Amino acid sequence: MYAIGVKRDTSGPQLLEIPRPEPAPGEALVRTLRVGVDGTDHEVLDGTHGGFPAEEEHLVLGHEAVGVVEEPNDTEFNRGDVVVPTVRRPPAGGNEYFERGEADMAPPEATLERGIDGAHGFMSEYFTSPAEYLIDVPDRLAEYGFLTEPVSISEKALELARQSRAGFSWVPETALVLGNGSLGLLTVAMLVEEMETYCLGRRDRSDPTVDVLDMLGATYVDGRETPVSEIPNRYEAPDLVYEATGYAEHALTGVQALAPNGVAALLGLPGPDERSVDLGAYHKDLVMHNKAVVGSVNSGPRHFRAAAETLDGLDATFLDALVTTLADYREFESAFATDASTIKAAVQFHEF
Repeated sequence: MYAIGVKRDTSGPQLLEIPRPEPAPGEALVRTLRVGVDGTDHEVLDGTHGGFPAEEEHLVLGHEAVGVVEEPNDTEFNRGDVVVPTVRRPPAGGNEYFERGEADMAPPEATLERGIDGAHGFMSEYFTSPAEYLIDVPDRLAEYGFLTEPVSISEKALELARQSRAGFSWVPETALVLGNGSLGLLTVAMLVEEMETYCLGRRDRSDPTVDVLDMLGATYVDGRETPVSEIPNRYEAPDLVYEATGYAEHALTGVQALAPNGVAALLGLPGPDERSVDLGAYHKDLVMHNKAVVGSVNSGPRHFRAAAETLDGLDATFLDALVTTLADYREFESAFATDASTIKAAVQFHEF
């Protein structure tokens, strides 16, 4: 079968021919429909994140997938079920995080991540997975089911944010999403019906992401004109900040911009940063205004299930506008192109 992956000592994705996997006991064989491409995939290709499976010369990419069960084997699934795989898998011997069903809370050294770090991903014609790591979704999500994984990331981050405020009555009225990439836009779509939502980016208004924000009824903030630190002066101070840029300064300015009792959820992965920070003022602000900061990575099965429900409720017009590139696996290059007109790209392997 064919797969899209990267080989050692190379940087670009390649079409690979590899054996079709055979499901082991407790595993199902899944026929892949679509696999999304995101910033993590590009970090893997750049060599700045993740790693190859031990003693293997290639890594199959892809961690945002939807497929159809081809061979249920001895699992609870039926042939034709539409499923979405979770990403993390236990290292050899397992550990307490997986035993507790909390793989999403494991530190990086205590987990493998399919398509990212130490385990092959789903960007292939078929893949196998233990049943416990497959989430069944409605058939009507076959087209956009690959978005379940990124939505689940936001489901978890927002859950952690709410839990950090559970000790008192917290009713957020304003949210600021930092980053107008696909994850940021999905999060805006999740929040905009509940609260006034701003989204900060660095693109001109002719950009398609800004058009999507207008469609959603959110307010676009051009960070080149209004930096995060100025948002409380020009708009309302946000009760919730959702950071999806990986820009290190946002961990500081995002918290400073919060309204009293607010919470910032950090999801981006920044590189080294050597600027000096007034930690005293930062610390005092957190204490005196009862603010909170949560970091969030990955997501668990319950977040995937919540994400499937959320995704099922999103407007089809929004999803059509979000997914700007759909490439056949034999001509996959456009899905990895960094074009300004691309919001969300995916690779298609089989028809529905």
